[in-house]
Amino acid sequence: MKSKLPLSAMVLAGLSLGTAWAIRGQFGHEQGAAWAGAIGSLSVLLLARRQDWYNRAFKATLAGALGWGIGGIMSYGIIVGYGRDAEFVNVYYGFLMLFVIGGLYGFLGGGLFGLALSDGTRGRGVSWSSLIVEMTVGALLFYFFLIEQFGWLMTPPRSELWAACMGAAAALTWYLVRNRYYAALRVAVFAGLGGGFGFAFGNFLQVLGQVSGIEFNFWNLMEYSLGFFGGAGMAYGTFTSLWEEPEGEATRNGTLFPLLLLAVVIPFIVWDQSFGIERLTETFVTIGGSETIVGLVQWVTLLLILVLAVFWINKYYWSRPLGTVVYSHSAIKAFFLGHFVLYIVFSLLITGAFLSTYRIEQYLYLLNFGVILLMINKVEANFSENGLHPKKWGIGLVTVGLVVALLAFIAINTHDELPNAHKRFGQHSADPKAGT
Repeated sequence: MKSKLPLSAMVLAGLSLGTAWAIRGQFGHEQGAAWAGAIGSLSVLLLARRQDWYNRAFKATLAGALGWGIGGIMSYGIIVGYGRDAEFVNVYYGFLMLFVIGGLYGFLGGGLFGLALSDGTRGRGVSWSSLIVEMTVGALLFYFFLIEQFGWLMTPPRSELWAACMGAAAALTWYLVRNRYYAALRVAVFAGLGGGFGFAFGNFLQVLGQVSGIEFNFWNLMEYSLGFFGGAGMAYGTFTSLWEEPEGEATRNGTLFPLLLLAVVIPFIVWDQSFGIERLTETFVTIGGSETIVGLVQWVTLLLILVLAVFWINKYYWSRPLGTVVYSHSAIKAFFLGHFVLYIVFSLLITGAFLSTYRIEQYLYLLNFGVILLMINKVEANFSENGLHPKKWGIGLVTVGLVVALLAFIAINTHDELPNAHKRFGQHSADPKAGT
């Protein structure tokens, strides 16, 4: 089905990244965000139905994964705690700062994804080495001046690496504008707006959920909200931009590096950092599991990575002829679904949800995946060209700020100070729940 406004495609991309980002809650950090970002990027590529993008799918997916993953260095546990306070100034500050953090996630993820799609247009390629240097320098400069010199602390006493991400985003913006990669800039802007609003709105939902007294993982709902609106924004930016046809052909050798990072390196880092004996033992002792199950979970997950890695490398590299490669919609869909299922399986195993129903949100991942599986072949987005409208973007930014203020006002009128609340202004209460 097609629509003038790519609403159905936006929803499906939102479901994909939202579900993956909620799963990321079990793993956290850069590697978990990168895996989720890869799934969101693949969903947009599939919905676009462009053959030239299928041929470059792994490169674009890796760029999106790394972009979304960079934001994993940011700390937001205390920021979430501000939203639990009963004073407007603290709650509004918390929601706004989550908007900034979520916006940086989306801007970097959407921007690098869009830039990879633009690579090779107008007879020139992206200078990735120069961009990496510029983003690194931008990160260092912003961190030095904002944090070390000016002392503009967002989340004391936690890490202030949001400033480094902001510097990287500023450098990326300048690169996109300077080289006229306007389509990629649109993707960055709308992914950033979506991710930022989704994070702030998600914390609002978490506060209401806690007030309701319903037994549910509302922290995970907040993570889902970031991914859903970030994915929808990335899809909107992609499908309402003018994209030129890239010159040159995709090659088999050009596929290998991004495929290895997506299928081997990122999953292995997730495994290495998450499936330790101590964490697994703590989880399974709580739900009545045995040491045998702990060992099985640890090694089954590693075996799944290895088996699927060999399968994917054979399917997309070894079995392909030397030189130019052509990937079909069904070929990219197979990787999307397989990579998605592996992430869900990792989540079910690390939480012990296959033994106990104490984590009901785990089964909602399966429901979301079922909807995506049912609709992925039925939804196709129309492309349109809306151009660059900085004034409208500015108005949109102010509008979001006002909406967030309204959410903060509603939130403070639903409760007194909640457990794990934190104050940025005024007398400090106890530290909130530890988070990334």
